[in-house]
Amino acid sequence: MLDHLEPSDAPADTSLRRQLASRCRAITEAPWFAIAVFALILFNAALLGAETYQGLVAEWHRWLRLAEHVCLAAFTVEVLLRLAAHADRPGQFWKDPWNVFDLAVVLCAFLPLVRENTTVLRLLRLARVLRTARFLPQLRVVLTAVARSLPGTLSFLLVGTLLLYLYAMVGWVFFSSHDPVHYGSIGRAVLTLFLLMTLDGIGDAVRAGLEVSRWSLLYYGSYVLLASFVLVNVLIGVVLTSLDEARQTEQDEPEHAASAPDSRQLSERITAARRALDALQAELERSDHPYAEPTRRAAIDANGHPHATSDQR
Repeated sequence: MLDHLEPSDAPADTSLRRQLASRCRAITEAPWFAIAVFALILFNAALLGAETYQGLVAEWHRWLRLAEHVCLAAFTVEVLLRLAAHADRPGQFWKDPWNVFDLAVVLCAFLPLVRENTTVLRLLRLARVLRTARFLPQLRVVLTAVARSLPGTLSFLLVGTLLLYLYAMVGWVFFSSHDPVHYGSIGRAVLTLFLLMTLDGIGDAVRAGLEVSRWSLLYYGSYVLLASFVLVNVLIGVVLTSLDEARQTEQDEPEHAASAPDSRQLSERITAARRALDALQAELERSDHPYAEPTRRAAIDANGHPHATSDQR
C-alpha cells in the first residue's frame, strides 16, 4: 500500500555537501566574520590610499605588495566560503547580486590582462571598497535606490538634453555675434547653459544679455525656471521615490526570508514522515489484530451481505 512512499537512500555526496554547507554557513553568518571582512575592506582602502604617496611607496614597496597579496588571498577565501555555504543549493548563491559582484571582483584580479595593467588593477581594488555596502544596510539602501532611479534618470536626461539644445540654439541665434566666447557655436552654448543650470554666473550672463536686448531677461528667466527649478525637482522626486521603494524592499526581504520555508528542512521532514509510515506499515503487518483474520477471509457480495469463502465451505 505504501510501497510508493519508500524513500531512496540519499547519495553520499549529497550528505557531504549538506554538512559542508552547514559548517560554512555557520562561519559566514557569524557576526565576527562580517566584522573581519568589513575591517579587511577598510584596510584594503587604506592600503590603496597609501600607495598614492610616492615616498612611502619607494620605501615600503615590498611590504605594500605583500599586504596586497594577503588581502587578495583573504578575499578569495571569503568568496570560497560563501560558495561552500551554498553547496547544497547553488542556485541561491547566484540570486544574491552582492555574491555575484564579490565573485566578479575577486576573479578579475586573477586574469593575466588585469594583473599586467596597473591602472585597471587599481580600479578593481577600488571596487572592493564598494563591498562595504554589503555590511551597511543604509548604504545598501542608497545604492539600491540609485539603481532603481536609473530609468527615471534616463528620462530626465533626455528631457534635459532637448531643453539644453533648444535654448542653446536660441542663444546662438541672438548672442553669437555679441558673445562668441560663450555662444560662438552650439557646443559652447550648451556648455554655457549647462554651467548656468547651477545658477553659477547667472548674474554676469544676465548683464551681458541686457546689453544685447531686454528680451534676454525672458530668455534667462524661463531657462532658470525650467532647468534649475522644474527639472532638478523632478530628478529629486525620482530619487526620493526610488529611495522609499528600496527601503521598503530592504524591510520586506528579512520577513520574506523568515516566512519562506527551507527546502532542505522540508525534505528532511518528508523523509522522516515516510520512515514513520513505513515503520507503521511494518508494525501493522506483524500485529495479530483479532479482526484482521476475519477481514482477510470474508468477502462482501454485491448486496453488502458477507458470504463464506471456499475455505469456510
